[in-house]
Amino acid sequence: MSLKFRLLLATLVVPWLLMALFAAVTLSLHHAEHVTRLEERLTRAVELLLPSLGEAVAFDDPQRLEAAATPLLSLEVVRALGVAGPDGTLGVELGRLRSLPEAQGAGPLWIEKRDTRWQLSAALPGAEGDRLILDIDASPVILGHYRQVGITGLLLGAALLLLGGLFSVTYRRLQRPLASADEALARLALGESIPQQPLRPGELAGLTRRINALADFLDQARLETQRQIEQATAELEESMETIEVQNIELDIAHRRAVEANRIKSEFLANISHEIRTPLNGIIGFCHLLERSPLEPRQREWLDHVQRASGNLMLLVNDVLDFSRLEAGRLELERLPVDMVALVDEVLALQAPLAHQKGLDLVGLVYDDVPASLTGDPMRIQQVLTNLVHNAVKFTEQGEVVVRVMVEQSDPGRVTLRITVVDTGIGLSMEHQRRLFQAFQQAEPSHSREFGGSGLGLTICRQLVEQMGGEIGVQSEPGQGATFSFTLALEGSEALLREPELQLDGQRVLIEEPHAATRRALRHLFTRWGAQPVDALPPGESPALLVACLPSPSMTSTEASAWHHRLVELECPALLLASASPMDLPDLVLPHGGEVLAKPVSRATLAGVTGALMGGLSARSGEPDGAVPESSPLRLLAVDDSDSNRLLLRELLAGPGLEMTLAASGEEALTLGRQQTFDLVLMDIRMPGMDGVETTRALRRLGPTWRRTPVVAVTAHVLEKERQRLLASGLDDVLVKPVDAAQLGEVLYRHLGIPPAEDRQPALPAPVGEPSEPARRDDGELPTVDLELGTRLAAGRGDLARQLLVQLAENLPESEAAIERALNNGDNEALLDAIHGLNGACRYCGAPRLGLIAESLETRLRTGGREGLEPLLQDLFCAMADLREWARREAPASRA
Repeated sequence: MSLKFRLLLATLVVPWLLMALFAAVTLSLHHAEHVTRLEERLTRAVELLLPSLGEAVAFDDPQRLEAAATPLLSLEVVRALGVAGPDGTLGVELGRLRSLPEAQGAGPLWIEKRDTRWQLSAALPGAEGDRLILDIDASPVILGHYRQVGITGLLLGAALLLLGGLFSVTYRRLQRPLASADEALARLALGESIPQQPLRPGELAGLTRRINALADFLDQARLETQRQIEQATAELEESMETIEVQNIELDIAHRRAVEANRIKSEFLANISHEIRTPLNGIIGFCHLLERSPLEPRQREWLDHVQRASGNLMLLVNDVLDFSRLEAGRLELERLPVDMVALVDEVLALQAPLAHQKGLDLVGLVYDDVPASLTGDPMRIQQVLTNLVHNAVKFTEQGEVVVRVMVEQSDPGRVTLRITVVDTGIGLSMEHQRRLFQAFQQAEPSHSREFGGSGLGLTICRQLVEQMGGEIGVQSEPGQGATFSFTLALEGSEALLREPELQLDGQRVLIEEPHAATRRALRHLFTRWGAQPVDALPPGESPALLVACLPSPSMTSTEASAWHHRLVELECPALLLASASPMDLPDLVLPHGGEVLAKPVSRATLAGVTGALMGGLSARSGEPDGAVPESSPLRLLAVDDSDSNRLLLRELLAGPGLEMTLAASGEEALTLGRQQTFDLVLMDIRMPGMDGVETTRALRRLGPTWRRTPVVAVTAHVLEKERQRLLASGLDDVLVKPVDAAQLGEVLYRHLGIPPAEDRQPALPAPVGEPSEPARRDDGELPTVDLELGTRLAAGRGDLARQLLVQLAENLPESEAAIERALNNGDNEALLDAIHGLNGACRYCGAPRLGLIAESLETRLRTGGREGLEPLLQDLFCAMADLREWARREAPASRA
C-alpha cells in the first residue's frame, strides 16, 4: 500500500466517513424525536378537550361543539375535525375529512400514520360509541427533517473540502523531500556528485544526513580510485619495457588466444541458449497473466514487459546466431522453398511499422523464379526480414521494394538475386565499408535513435556466405540504399510457376497511384489472362475495380463519394488500404468486393479475385473457392485426444468436406499410404511418432504428399517453436483452442474455400474470442463453465457437455500417466502427459483445470520440475472435482 493511499485514508476517507455516520445517526434520532413530540402535543391537546367535546356531543349542542373544537383546529397541523357515530357515519364535520379510519386501533386514543397524512381517533366520554376524528398534516416534520439533511450535507461537503486540503498540503510537504532524496540517490547511482542536501525537519533529517554521508563516501571512493589508477598507470609504463623481452612468448600466446576464441564462441552459444530458457518462461507466464483479470494500468505494464521481452529475445537470438556462426555450429536444412510465399510473409510482418510511417511495401518475384526450390527457408527469411526491417526503420517516406530474380541457371541449380531497395537516409562509402562488421552501425547515434545491436547485418553476411552467396550494398547519403544478396538453391528453371487464375480476357480497372505497385498489379492480372486498364470510356463498367484508398481514416464525405462511384461502376470492387486489418475503413460495397490491407499477398489476391470474378484455378480448373460436388475435399485430423478429434469433426463436417480421423502418427501414416488428402490437421506431441516425425514420413510418400498442406495444431507454442515447426515442413500453425473462424481461415488460405457463411452452415459462423471465464465468489476459476464450453464448441451446448464428459472419462488415464512419470523421474513423459491434458482442456469448458495444466506445461518447458509440487496438488484436486461433476451429470444425461 503506497504512502499516498495510507495518508489519504488517515486524513480524508476515515474521518469523513465517521462524520457522515455520526450525521446520519443524529438526523435519524432528531427525526424520531420530532415525530414523538408532535404525537405528544396532539395527544395532550385532545385529552384536554375530550370532556368538553363529549358533553357537547352528548347534549347535541353544535355551537358548544364548535367552540370546544376551535383550539384543536387552531393547531397548524390539524386540517379537519369530525365526530363519527357508532355505526361509522359522520355526524359532525368541521373542515373536510379525507377519509375515515380503516381499522379500529388499540385503546381509546390512537394515531394512524400514512406518510404525511395522519388520522387521530379518540373515544368521546359521555357519548357512547361516538369517536373524535382529526385529519393531521405532518409535512412540517418532514420538511424540517429535509432541511436538517440539506444543512448536514453542506457541512459534510465543507468538511470534505477541508480534509482534502489538509491531505494535499500534508502530502506535498512529505512528497517534496522524498522526491529530492530519490533524485539525489539516482544521481549517486549514476556516479554523479551532488550538493549537500539541506536538513529537513522531523524524521526526514536522519534520511538527509545519511544521503550526505553516502555522497561524501562516494566522493572519497572516487578520489581513491583515481589515485590507484594513476599508480597502476605508472606501473604499467614500467612494465612496457618488460613486454618487449616477452615477444617470443607471444607466438605461443597467440595460439592459445585462437583456442580461447573458439571456446569463447562456444561459451556464447551455450550462455545465449541458457538465457533463452528463463526468457521463454517470462514470455510464457506473461501470456498466462494476460488471460487473468487485470486493471487497465496493469495490462499496460504487461504490454511493456512483453515488448521488452520480445526485444531481448531478438537480441539473444542475434547473439546465439552470431556465436554459432563463429563456432561453426550452425547447420543449414534442406526444405522446400516458395519465394512468393516467403516474400509475402516477410512483408506482412513489417507492414505495421510501414503503415505507421506511410511507406509503400512492394514484393516483386519475377516469373522466371521456379515454383519449387530447395534450401533453408527459415534462414533465408531471417536474412530477408533483417534487410526489410532495416529498410523500413531507416526510411521516413517513400517506398521499400523487394525484387527476386534469376541471375544464373545451371542443371539442378538456380542462383537467385534478391534486392531490397529503399528511399531512406542512405550511407556514405566509409559507412558501407564497416557496415557488415560485428557491433557496427553507420552512425554511433543510430543505436540510440533506431535501436539494434549491430549484429543483424553481420549475421546476414555470414548466413549468406554459408549458403554459398554474396551480399553487398550500394548507396549514397540521402539517396536511399540497395541491399542485394545471391542464393544458390537446388531446383530447375523448367519448373516455372503456373498462373493461379484464368480470367479469360475480362477487363480490370486498376487505380493505384504508387507506380511500382501499379506495375505489379498490371503484370499479375495480365499473367492471369485479364485486360488491365487505367481508365474506361464514360458509361462502361469493368469486370472488377482494383483501387487504392487514399487514407484508411476516411471522412463521411469521402466515404459517400466512394460509395456513389462504386454504385455507378456496377462491378465488384477490390479496395486496398495502407492500414492494419483492424483499422480498415468500413465501406459498403454495393456490388460486392473486399477491403484488404496492403501489402496483399499473391495467394490472397488470387483467392479474392477468383471469388469475385469467377476465375478458374490453374490446379483444378474449377472456380476459385468452389468445391465440386462429385469430388469432395478430403481432410485428415490427427490427434491422440478423443475430444479433440470429436470437436474437429463436428466443426468441419458438412457437404463438400470429407473428414477422416487418426488417433496416432502411425495410424495417419497407414492412411497416407492408402489414399491422399487435400489438407492435414496434425497434433504435435503424440505418443510414438510425434507430429513432426509423422509429417516428414508423409512427405516421403511421394510428390503429391510433398504438396499437401499440413497444419500443426498444438496447445502450447512460443514464437521459436512456431518457427521450428514451419521450418520442419509444416505449412501453418494453429493454437488450441481452435474455433470455426480459425478453421475457416485455414481452409480459405490453403484450399481456397470461401468463408463458412458463403458455403453453407456446416462450418459454424465465427464466434467471438472466448471471454474470460466467470469466477467464483472466492476468486477461484470454476471447475465447469458450460457457457465457455458452448462458445468453444461453436455454440453447441450438447457437444460442450459431451466433450466435458469425455474429458472426465479420460482423466484417470492422464492422472496415472502423470504419477508414473513423477515416480520414474521422467521429465519428457511428464511433459507429454501434461501437454496432452492441456490440449484436451483447450476445447472444453473446464477453465480451472485448463489454466493449471497450461501453467504446469509452461513451467516444465522453462524451469524444469522445480516448484511443481503445489501446482500438481491443485491439478489433482481439479481433476477430482471434474470427475465428481461428470458423476453427477451422468444420471441427468441418462434421464
